[in-house]
Amino acid sequence: MFKTRPVRLPFVFLMRLSRKLWVRVALMAALALVSALATTLFEDLLPIGLRNRFAPDAALPVLTILASGMLAVSTFSLNVMVAAFRAAADQATPRAHRILLNDTTTQSVLAVFIGAFVYSLSAILLLKAGLHGNGSVVILMGVTALIVVLVIVAMVRWIDHLSDLGSLDATLRLIEAETRAGLVQTRACPGLAARVLSSDTVIPANAEALRAPKSGYLQVIDLAKITGCLPGPAAHLYLTVAPGTFVLEGQRIGHVTGLDASALKTVQAALVIGEERTFEQDATFGLLILSETGSRALSPGINDPGTAIDVIARLERLLWHWGRTAPKDIPFQHPQIYLPRLDPGSLIENAFSGVARDGAGQIEVVKRLLGALTALQQSPDSELSAAAEDMADLARAYAARALPLEREKAQISA
Repeated sequence: MFKTRPVRLPFVFLMRLSRKLWVRVALMAALALVSALATTLFEDLLPIGLRNRFAPDAALPVLTILASGMLAVSTFSLNVMVAAFRAAADQATPRAHRILLNDTTTQSVLAVFIGAFVYSLSAILLLKAGLHGNGSVVILMGVTALIVVLVIVAMVRWIDHLSDLGSLDATLRLIEAETRAGLVQTRACPGLAARVLSSDTVIPANAEALRAPKSGYLQVIDLAKITGCLPGPAAHLYLTVAPGTFVLEGQRIGHVTGLDASALKTVQAALVIGEERTFEQDATFGLLILSETGSRALSPGINDPGTAIDVIARLERLLWHWGRTAPKDIPFQHPQIYLPRLDPGSLIENAFSGVARDGAGQIEVVKRLLGALTALQQSPDSELSAAAEDMADLARAYAARALPLEREKAQISA
């Protein structure tokens, strides 16, 4: 049976924290410092014959090379990362920069480099302070050998990763993967395991307005926390805005019944509102980023219709898969909560409206766009098919005004 991914606020905040570059680097640096200090604690556990194998300063040359080398490599790698991410943001869209910052390979490699630098520097200080005896130097040499192996593996990964770091193709792949995950989740479970708010839903006349606690984008809804604060079967939440919607402080964003003031504040606290859109529950955000990339490629300064055509193909692939995936028949995990469903028309609009407008004057882009929309009209989802047909009419209208040649206009009409 399909189960929705648990979206609890502590889990969300922990995942966001784990994707910060400085967190992984700081953890590796702390581990390296502990390793350097721990080598002085296990000296008495070694056999006497093994303790005298190395002189106290035997590891000093290796540690010196490691410290100086890792400092240079870390600085160079950071410069490369920043330059690559800026280039990707310039080629695609500034919103793509947020996805690139979550690149775990880059974070892990930089964490190993800086961790090796901290370890070697700490070990050198301990050696110079005379805190390492013959026994602890043996352990120090073993740990240093392990650090060298980790650095070599990290360098090999980094060299391989640099081949497409910041490239437009790699950026588009990352955006498409993030978008697909969100679309699959919302398609399999339209209401995120809550009830779907539709035109047939009757909101009681005595329902109290739910106000937005702050201004910004609605990022995450902690449904489990809300369910836990609903006192009984008479308590319900009718949320009228979906994740990704911009709300204003004090604006009505839903209705509640059967809640006191304390429970109402708990419901508001379960709504994460931030300054920017995120991917956790916002299925249309990735489509918008891909569309912005296609529109940017069509700008006069870049003039790259090939990228726009590639973006159209990716959007077509994502929405075709979404339309062919049947929603799962699952029991409601939050039956007292009503959420708006994902409108297929908003998917088509977010995906293709920008490219239809900005690519209207280039026949190759218009023909590829109309081909994609014609294919999506064959989707088993009737609403998606109708939205694709409406967008095709809009694209033809844009093209009829922007194409310079009557011959090209005749091709589009045909």
